[in-house]
Amino acid sequence: MGLLTIGAFARAAGLTPKALRLYGRVGVLAPAAVDSESGYRLYDPRQVPLARLVAQLRRIGMPLAQIRAVCELEPAAAAQAVTAYWRQVSVDTAARARLAGLLVDHLSEGSATVSRTNRTVAVRYAAGCDTGAVRDSNEDVAYASERLLAVADGVRGPGGAAASAAAVDALTALELADGPAVDLLTMLAGAVTDADRVVRELATDDHQPATTLTALLRSGTHLALVHVGDTRAYLLRDGELSLLTQDHTWVQTQVDQGRLDRDEAGAHPQRAVLVRALGGGQQVEADLALRAALPGDRYLLCSDGLWAVVDRVALFSTLSAAADPEHAVRALVHDARAAGAPDNIACVVADVVAV
Repeated sequence: MGLLTIGAFARAAGLTPKALRLYGRVGVLAPAAVDSESGYRLYDPRQVPLARLVAQLRRIGMPLAQIRAVCELEPAAAAQAVTAYWRQVSVDTAARARLAGLLVDHLSEGSATVSRTNRTVAVRYAAGCDTGAVRDSNEDVAYASERLLAVADGVRGPGGAAASAAAVDALTALELADGPAVDLLTMLAGAVTDADRVVRELATDDHQPATTLTALLRSGTHLALVHVGDTRAYLLRDGELSLLTQDHTWVQTQVDQGRLDRDEAGAHPQRAVLVRALGGGQQVEADLALRAALPGDRYLLCSDGLWAVVDRVALFSTLSAAADPEHAVRALVHDARAAGAPDNIACVVADVVAV
């Protein structure tokens, strides 16, 4: 079987001669021969399946450098590489979609909210940790500053305390960063990726530490929320206590799918099994949200050592009655201990005040 000219090969493969020249330059699809006199590129008909594969990979957006690597693999390995690539594209696309939706919501805020957020605000805060009444070690971290509020709960076992501390440490660099509110989400997403990498580096031959993380990063009158796992964020506003996060646990997925009701989930033996955590699974996926910081708001971030034993009615009562964040933290830890405190307790309380 004779060689084909670049035009004939392009028609057979469903490509353009221009694309074939590009693929040849970058080493993805080199011609079988080049005529020494005319310089014409000639292709072997047996290269058509490879050319069609390259075209299909380009249609799904795969970069040429990655296509070159895939084309050098055996079919089974190439299939795995394409699967991994598309999984990453799906994750990135979902993340961009969430950011786009959040930005649309932010830009669409009503005039009443805008008028309230035009005021300069400050944050008064307090943080507390307690080992609890049963545990002999503490894997929780609570952190609070003018710009960053964070709670992390290391998964019990070797490295749990180091994992939670590393997760919060990865966010503290953002306290020095400055920029518009819409950049907060991007900064937090990057910091969580860094935190996930650091936690994974704590792994030993027989154990991979993991941790949950819930944090708020402030810029002016805006707060960016990031959440992974079953630590929680609550907002007390205008006499109502709202849960701002959704637990990334196995029982919560069963509730979402209608297989368990909330009472069954609360008593289920697998209620603490996480489906998302830093250091756990193949790749971290964090929930992100952008909120307006309004004077009078009181935020609570806490580990399950608090919310699992103190119900929302009691949380509301304590948060509403406390004169300031310091009193609120002490009262919440006392409530958890009064309920038996079978786990470590970590909580942060922050008040948004007008300046």
